[in-house]
Amino acid sequence: METAAPTGRGIGPPVERGDPVGSFMRGLGELMVTAGAIVLLFVVYELYVTDVISERTQDTLSRELREDWGRQPAAAAPPAEPPDVPVGEAFAFLHIPRLGEDFPRAVVQGTGQAELAGGPGHYVDTAMPGQPGNMAVAGHRVGKGSPFLDLDLLRPGDPIVVETAVAWYEYRLLGDRATGDLSVAVDGVPGRRIVDPTQIGVIAPVPGQPGVAPTASYLTLTTCHPKYSAEERLIVHAVLAGAPVARAALPDGPAALQESPSD
Repeated sequence: METAAPTGRGIGPPVERGDPVGSFMRGLGELMVTAGAIVLLFVVYELYVTDVISERTQDTLSRELREDWGRQPAAAAPPAEPPDVPVGEAFAFLHIPRLGEDFPRAVVQGTGQAELAGGPGHYVDTAMPGQPGNMAVAGHRVGKGSPFLDLDLLRPGDPIVVETAVAWYEYRLLGDRATGDLSVAVDGVPGRRIVDPTQIGVIAPVPGQPGVAPTASYLTLTTCHPKYSAEERLIVHAVLAGAPVARAALPDGPAALQESPSD
């Protein structure tokens, strides 16, 4: 007699249902690992990849600016009126001896993300180099070239030199040189301050004193504070020290560029 083939029902141990809590926790753990990897990749990109990209952009800006200047006839003196520089165009070099011989950065007009991705950016409508008022320049502190990473290392009296196509402008950081205290104000302007990002008065013609007419030429550098954060802003102020010097007279720049930074 033929028999029906077994259907398999009832054969072997019963299949256990999965633990829903355990499955959820495993899924959550995998999700967190994936999210952590994405965050890590983003941090690596922001801190390292953007530095490489920005450094290449800065190198291009610097080379093109030098080449453009090389095609211009040497001027015996700075122009009476500052040039009208389009947003995104490089127009000067910033030298900060304390930050090293390889620091010089091409400064572009504008402080949008596109401009700051290539280097320090000049706040539109603030003074141009050597002009009465306040030449204000912003720069990233971490990532995108990190031009102002070590801005907190500056000391009272440190030179900051701005180089244009025709002249050198030597600024000196404010503060008390005798004590090294950057918070000491000279004519109401300190060498350094930490402010909320909304305090835009630091780039006023007289830094921190909106509405006051300037009688001096200031240079203000702004960046994020603390490092790896945009919660506050680190601000340093310098004042023009003496008259500008024509690049035709001093092709290699003023003596301040060769100063050995003191502690």
